[in-house]
Amino acid sequence: MFFSIIAWLLAFAVAITVHEFAHAWTADKLGDPTPKLMGRLSLNPLVHYDKVGTTLLLFLVILRSLGYPVIPFGWAKPVQFDPYNLKSPKRDAALISFAGPLSNLLLATILSLFVQLVSATQSPLSLPFLIATLLIPTIALNVVLAIFNLIPVHPLDGGKILVGLLPEKDSRKVDMFLRRYGIMILVLLIFPFRGSSAVSVLITPIISAILGVLLPSSQLI
Repeated sequence: MFFSIIAWLLAFAVAITVHEFAHAWTADKLGDPTPKLMGRLSLNPLVHYDKVGTTLLLFLVILRSLGYPVIPFGWAKPVQFDPYNLKSPKRDAALISFAGPLSNLLLATILSLFVQLVSATQSPLSLPFLIATLLIPTIALNVVLAIFNLIPVHPLDGGKILVGLLPEKDSRKVDMFLRRYGIMILVLLIFPFRGSSAVSVLITPIISAILGVLLPSSQLI
């Protein structure tokens, strides 16, 4: 159990750090130094901690490490950027938002290649096999965090991506609506009803399908 807790806490730290660093790095590359000036262009997980979203994620991660069948989800402190520093504010804002989930999926894919290679070539008693086992929760949590954040509602990345993809007139209306009601919608999606939440019903099949490819021999979700 101790090993499981350590593995999931490591997964938690890695997932939120990579996610938020990707937002900050993308904003910086697109011409906005705001995240860097605010100290968010960092691989220190503490600078990305959000009191609500990250605490929720940490709580669910601990429950998961103890064997409870929950899907860890949540969010870190949003990376702030100045749209006036971007060449194409609407498009670039969507790219900055998409960078977070994309980084999680890319990391999960890279780690899965390592895990599958080690599983096929190493003894279960070897150090590489132990490291590969430790990385399985990291792969799972990165996938969960990516898919959860793609839900098209503020304050998640999916809301900003949706706004960036819509025509100018529609994007303004949708953005105003999501800014006003996004948190309420998200709470309703997370709140359990008859044993499961709408979020769980929505994203579990997607997460399971992805993990079925990345971790074909693991029963994680």
